[in-house]
Amino acid sequence: MVPAGRLGGGATAPKRRVTINDLADDLGLAKGTVSRALNGHPDIAETTRLRVCRRAEAMGYRPLSQAQGIRTGRTRSIGLVLRTDLPNSQRPFLSDFLAGVTRRASAEHWTLTVATAASEEELLDIHRRLVEERKADGFILPRTDVNDTRIEALRALGTPFVLFGRTGDAAGCAWFDIAGETAMRQAVAELHRLGHRRIAYVGGAARYNFAKLREDGFRSGLAHVGFDDPPELRDRRAMTHAEGRAATLWLLDLDLPPTAIVFATDLAALGAYAAARDRGIHIGRELSVISYDGIPEGAYAEPGLTTYEADSLHAGDRLAALLIRRIRGEAAEDLRELAPAKLVRRGSDGPPLLTPANLADRLRSAA
Repeated sequence: MVPAGRLGGGATAPKRRVTINDLADDLGLAKGTVSRALNGHPDIAETTRLRVCRRAEAMGYRPLSQAQGIRTGRTRSIGLVLRTDLPNSQRPFLSDFLAGVTRRASAEHWTLTVATAASEEELLDIHRRLVEERKADGFILPRTDVNDTRIEALRALGTPFVLFGRTGDAAGCAWFDIAGETAMRQAVAELHRLGHRRIAYVGGAARYNFAKLREDGFRSGLAHVGFDDPPELRDRRAMTHAEGRAATLWLLDLDLPPTAIVFATDLAALGAYAAARDRGIHIGRELSVISYDGIPEGAYAEPGLTTYEADSLHAGDRLAALLIRRIRGEAAEDLRELAPAKLVRRGSDGPPLLTPANLADRLRSAA
């Protein structure tokens, strides 16, 4: 006779799957209450939801995703569509960001569906297709535009989404963002403390909402320390190394060049190093630079790039959590979070060695 739980030949019988009925009986709750708690319905108290989820984990309960999808109309999948045709549109944050999203999704027993698009038309088409094919219940939208066509398309489809960033029309938008405007304001204050009195700004591409916010923060910083805001010191834009080099050269060729530059992005700021070499001056001495992003390349510049760093791992985690809550029915206006950037001090900023006039003389003599 074969012992209970054993098969002939010494094999172990498969362990019986824990069902929702088992979980409900163990907790002393109605099956419907347990089901709604596991699916995050807002009418279930948070204490009850946590109790059910913790007990489900301890008992090894796993829902049958196919049956659950039929019952709830959800696939328990987060969608993320990335642009590949824009320069460095995702690279600075992608690996840590994806790790954060997948960590949170896995903890909630959700999956992540990732796709890429090589144009705006393809981007919108892929979002629609993933919705129609029921491959995603909602989307994370990274690097938002001031006027973002993805938002309009998903609103029309009635599909939940959460922004990594903010946008011009915030109606019905949930988001997680880093306060880049605060970082730019703090950068001006730091350069003022060091003794700089002529500070320039190189912004990001005008289409992106972060570019507007960071420029607003820079201008607010100038006003706070009582500086003028001449347009020639803030009308340059750059998103690449080459564009950052060109913008820096343009600023250094002014009759009164700045002794410090704040950049909206690290990649553009690294272009300032090439411009400084072209003009025979040194970053961190004759020209101070503070930037934003925290990309790894900044640490290996000479001197290292002082930058405001965003925690992309945490951002991915929070965006996934907010999107799942949005899909479960919470109001978008209740799902908005803003986190600070962290200043990483290196060697690219310091007290000015020259006045703007003396710097201009130095640059002319070296030409």
